[in-house]
Amino acid sequence: MAIRLAENFRAVFYAPYYAMHALGLYGREGVEVELIDSAVPGDAVAALLDGTIDLMWGGPMRVMKARDQRPDSPLVCFCEVVARDPFYLIGRADGFRLADLSRLRFATVSEVPTPWMCLQHDLRQQGIDPDRLARAADRSMPDNFSALCDGRLDVVQVFEPFASMALQQGAGNILYAASTRGPTAYTGFIATRAGIARHRAAFVAMTRAIRRMQGWLAANGGEALAAVTAPYYADIPHAVLADSLRRYGDAGIWATDTEMSREGFSRLAESLVSGGFLSRMPNYEDCVDQSLC
Repeated sequence: MAIRLAENFRAVFYAPYYAMHALGLYGREGVEVELIDSAVPGDAVAALLDGTIDLMWGGPMRVMKARDQRPDSPLVCFCEVVARDPFYLIGRADGFRLADLSRLRFATVSEVPTPWMCLQHDLRQQGIDPDRLARAADRSMPDNFSALCDGRLDVVQVFEPFASMALQQGAGNILYAASTRGPTAYTGFIATRAGIARHRAAFVAMTRAIRRMQGWLAANGGEALAAVTAPYYADIPHAVLADSLRRYGDAGIWATDTEMSREGFSRLAESLVSGGFLSRMPNYEDCVDQSLC
């Protein structure tokens, strides 16, 4: 069985997906998986729809958005891997509270919508109007990190390895870890319903392989994950990668089973609705195929 699988984009919190290849876990289940690069977040969706690829990984938010725009959307997700929000607020503010963002020079992620959608919902739940914040929303994470290091920003929203880099360089501390809000369905496999019908046996086998990886990760931890996935992150120093993956492991951001969390799905959906990304709450059964788990 041969499957063309596209990555969403290269990110540290996706390390378990690269471990699948490094450990040969798909092959153990009899599936030959070709990993295809996707340079732009979400770029693989078009390839999925036109049949260029069979499967991708990415945020369930893409399935939710597609169904919000088109109720008969063929997209569906399954097999949760990233179960909590992997983003942080980094800065030098003392005694930080989220309400302090109203008086600080603050920049959010521009590359993808989900981190800000989730954070703005956290703010609303604490009685803070996110629309009243003077935030920079149009610069990349590397640019924002440089601005933090140079003192041109007080707080930045980033994922790893920027958090570990900030700590190692003395550029800032972790002020808020979004993972602490609890389950938030962040990443799983995405396919079309026709693709699932065509490749059901292969997708079930891949889900079994993910379950093997989850067991391996629970037994070995972030240090071992860094060792096996280092070739996929050639531009990140090993010490930084190891710190990043240990921190993510300690935060419990990776799912421990393959079932898509209903609590995490609802938490993500509520954030997307409150931020105006979705017009209405999506239905779990419309967006998630649990039959593959």
